[in-house]
Parts: sequence; structure tokens; C-alpha cells
Amino acid sequence: MTDFVVKAPPQAAVPVLGERGLFPIRRIFCVGRNYAEHVKEMGGEKGEPIFFTKPADAVVANNAAIPYALNTSNLHYEIELVLAIGKGGVGIAAADALDHIYGYAVGCDLTRRDRQAEAKQAGAPWDVAKAFDQSAPIAPITRAAQIGHPARGRIWLSVNGETKQDADIADMIWSPVEIIAHLSRSFALQPGDLIFTGTPAGVGAIGPGDAVLGGIEGLTQLAFSVRA
Repeated sequence: MTDFVVKAPPQAAVPVLGERGLFPIRRIFCVGRNYAEHVKEMGGEKGEPIFFTKPADAVVANNAAIPYALNTSNLHYEIELVLAIGKGGVGIAAADALDHIYGYAVGCDLTRRDRQAEAKQAGAPWDVAKAFDQSAPIAPITRAAQIGHPARGRIWLSVNGETKQDADIADMIWSPVEIIAHLSRSFALQPGDLIFTGTPAGVGAIGPGDAVLGGIEGLTQLAFSVRA
């Protein structure tokens, strides 16, 4: 056993549907501007995929009640398909990318939208806007061996029972295999990596007391609330 000079943090992990073992999280990669209608609503333009990261311990278990984030007055939801990487690699060809996916999950990329607007205006990184504590609620992972590799299916999110986002994962500008190919040109992907693949249009604010529910066809639904 390795000795550390301070207490080692716990290993962040996500449950896997039907499995006793957990999926250990190494890194969380995220894709920005991956649905055309969301690009329009954010005032951006289509282009190469935009990547940013969140810390592994940003994950929040399904059905959790989370506090309203610090340092923001405009906390936004973004429902996303999440890829769980089970096989690492560098320079992965799109034709081989599916072999690297262990499974899929529903996730939510919580965003400090006011801090993101400031970062964009200043040409600064998005870390404060994206990589904060409890910013990545996620439902249990479903193994690809069980459901295959979904290429289409409804993706949606509701707040207090009112539908806010409603699209299809087939609407992605960059498909999961293209995302893996692009990302692996810059990073060595490893087992335990999660990739949030971007959100459709309809993003908006949530506040204390709100209940959020989201889903993707064929996967376990995501539920969380913001503590009053």
C-alpha cells in the first residue's frame, strides 16, 4: 500500500446497471457546441469540436439533492449523452472507436452561465464556468454489450415536470465515433474516462427547489434536485 502525506481522496465512480462493481472515473472530457440548434441559441458558429474538462469528483450520483453552485446567479442545465471509455488509445480511427466504448449514460453538464459569458468575452478558459464541484450529475452506465451503440433516440430534460430540452442524439454535429477520433489526437484516452458529448437546444436556468429529470431512449433516466 502506498503511503501519502495527506489523506488520499476517494475514487470517484459511477454505478453500472446490473453490475456489483463500479466504473472508476479517471477524467471527464466534455464537448461544446455539438448540436446545431444549441449553437444558434448560444450565438456561436459551427466548427471543429470544442473540448473542455471537469474533475472526476464533479460527478453527482443519481437522485441526489445538490446545493446551488457557489459564485453564480445563473446556473444552467445541459442534458447530454455520456460515453464511458473501457479501452484506451491514442490517434483512434473513427472506424475503431466503438471498440473503445464500455457503455453509455445520461449526464447533465451544469454550467455557471454568467461566468461562462465573462470567460468568452475575456477569451479566458471555461474552468470556473464548467469545472466546479457537483457540476456533473450522471445516471448509472448501461453497458454497450447489453444495448449496442445507439445512433439515434430521444434526448430530453424537464424541470418541475415541464419539458425544456427535446431532441434526438442523431442531431449531433459530431457523432460519438468522430468525437473519440478527434479527442484521441490530443489526449491519450484511458479506461475510466467519461466523455459528455454536448447538449441540444433549450438550455436554461435552475434554482433552489427545482427538480430535474432527463433521459435518453434506452438508458436509465437521470434525476436530481437543487436544495432549497
